[in-house]
Amino acid sequence: MSKNRIITLLTDFGLSDVYVGVMKGAIAQINPQLKVIDITHQIPSQNIAAARFCLMTAFAYFPPETVHVAVVDPGVGSKRRPVAIKCANCFLVGPDNGLFSGVLSRESAIASVELTNSQYWRSPQPSSTFHGRDIFAAAGAHLANGVALEDLGEAIDPASLVELEIPNCAVTATGAAGCIQYVDRFGNLITNIPNNCIIGNNWSLTISNSSDAIRIPSGKTYSDTEPGDLIAITGSDGWLEIAVNGGSAQSVLKLECGAIVQLLFETNN
Repeated sequence: MSKNRIITLLTDFGLSDVYVGVMKGAIAQINPQLKVIDITHQIPSQNIAAARFCLMTAFAYFPPETVHVAVVDPGVGSKRRPVAIKCANCFLVGPDNGLFSGVLSRESAIASVELTNSQYWRSPQPSSTFHGRDIFAAAGAHLANGVALEDLGEAIDPASLVELEIPNCAVTATGAAGCIQYVDRFGNLITNIPNNCIIGNNWSLTISNSSDAIRIPSGKTYSDTEPGDLIAITGSDGWLEIAVNGGSAQSVLKLECGAIVQLLFETNN
């Protein structure tokens, strides 16, 4: 029985080439009535960490049983596993390379399979360079169309799914230590320190850039500082972030994902 679940697509394919379009064509060949929503196709090329963050941020805004097809896959054609995962409120389809570890930090995997059943691929002889079209789009469409997860391939232990390693956020009585987990198109540096760390406290962020420690004052909005100045705010996605009023914090600080940041609670004197 057809389920007509929503499918989302997240890739690093961009919009200049035909790759996204032919993935949608592969889905439409299975069921042209399926609703396909683009999360983004502008993930920086081969940046699994950025894909992890964006999917983790987006998935909760979709109805239960949405099928999220995500393809940022520098290991395409290698021994990395193509997988489908069932969670309490969604399905995930794509490469087992850590891309799904952000979602799985919030949604436990109920079951997972390696996509070994070629009956549910676009072709039994898929391209070695375009699994997004030949395996993931097709498997996602069949899943959205009502095919049972277990029919798509061999069961695998969810505990064996690859987890992308980023420094953990450690909270103490005086603050927290975390890292930059994403840089958005505005150059805002989004940390993995949750907003709820600072409830009831005055605070600032400190980063170590080369040999110098830089203290960044906190505010509520980007405009709570002078144009061109750094500010730390509570972001809309639930994480503390570093910004520049009218500019790019990434350009000013030259920080990338993984850079360590320190949250400090400040006492009033």
